Amino acid sequence: MESAGSALKRLMPELVVSKQKLHQAEGSCSVRWKREEGKQNVGFSSRPFVLCGLPVRKPRQGEMLYERRNGNFTLQITGHPHYGLPFGQDRIVPIYLATLAVRQQSQTIRFRTAAEMLETFGMHKGGKEYRRLIAAFERIFGATIFFGTDTLSGKAKVVQRSRFNFFTEAQIWYSRDPNQCPLSDQFENVIVLSDEFYREIMSHPIPADLEAVKVLAGAPAVLDLFMWLSYRCFVAKGREAIPLVGPFGLATQIGSIEYARPRRFREKLEEWLNSIHVLWPECPAQISSDGLALIVEQAHAVRPTKHLPITVNSQAAIPMRSESSHA
Repeated sequence: MESAGSALKRLMPELVVSKQKLHQAEGSCSVRWKREEGKQNVGFSSRPFVLCGLPVRKPRQGEMLYERRNGNFTLQITGHPHYGLPFGQDRIVPIYLATLAVRQQSQTIRFRTAAEMLETFGMHKGGKEYRRLIAAFERIFGATIFFGTDTLSGKAKVVQRSRFNFFTEAQIWYSRDPNQCPLSDQFENVIVLSDEFYREIMSHPIPADLEAVKVLAGAPAVLDLFMWLSYRCFVAKGREAIPLVGPFGLATQIGSIEYARPRRFREKLEEWLNSIHVLWPECPAQISSDGLALIVEQAHAVRPTKHLPITVNSQAAIPMRSESSHA
């Protein structure tokens, strides 16, 4: 006998909403309400992975070098020969590490169970998700990051370079049950961030709405754009335009796959923006009327409060090329 749900789906599919979409809708409402009420769950990210995203999709077999550009800023990631390049949902690991580093004000960060991280990002607490999380940590642990900028100061060219690993030491307890609490502090999950990564986080912590990250954790391309817009709109000095394609284009910055046709990228960008506007209705980002640029203006995805005054070190901010636009 056909179930009621199956019959409804067959006869009136437009009325059927998947559990995933229902979860996203509920999460989006929660994100908007908490922003309006000043009750956001604020986490942090680091500049290199806000300006340039990690790979969205799993790299091809044997592919160990990944590169993105944002104006004068270049990000290169080299994967470990055994674990490969980080990709997809792996991007939540640096966000989690940066958040704990800022909250704990320590280069050595601790968390008691894997369930804490799974819950932070709205992931199921089953063995499959736990194994995926461990694999993400292994790829992140094995990756080497290089980033740098080339800028002009007067008549001189200023070159800044940095190469580092995410962390230098990790003690992560493997358990069939991600909810199992450690027997004592000796069995805590402990991660020691590298000097360079910790210094970068603490010098330039980028605020992030963790509830929004939770909603978008399963959509890495949209998450990349949301994190990028959160920062880019905050530092905007007015109405600015970022080219969609070309050497300084948005397509070379976020971690999406390469698009052979600019039209295809614009179509995907429109979809991503629609998802972001559901979470953040006040987001001013829109594609220009000629379809060649993304228009941004100043706005706050994370609203300043008396407990969290949002500031940016303008002298340390990485320059991003943009052009004034009146489109």
